[in-house]
Amino acid sequence: MAEFVKAASLSELSPGSAKVVEVAGKTLALFNVGGTIYATDNTCLHQGGPLGEGELMGEVVVCPWHQWEYNVRTGENVGDRALKLATYPVQVEAGEIKVAV
Repeated sequence: MAEFVKAASLSELSPGSAKVVEVAGKTLALFNVGGTIYATDNTCLHQGGPLGEGELMGEVVVCPWHQWEYNVRTGENVGDRALKLATYPVQVEAGEIKVAV
């Protein structure tokens, strides 16, 4: 069973925003969608763009390099559901965002 590790403080991630974090040697992107936090790999499957620096529109993040779109809840690419980012379980406790990696 994966262990939940602190990734950020909830105060660092306002609704509609994203943040890049390092957790257990992995670079992840955290997203706040209406108060629910999601975690995915930070690397776009197209050419490695930093998804945590992309624009978040609802549940969809747009890669800042070539505009590939991913659903942050499922990790699925919007144009091709067969392409999928890794997603990670998230817990929010006492103002801390914890991710299981």
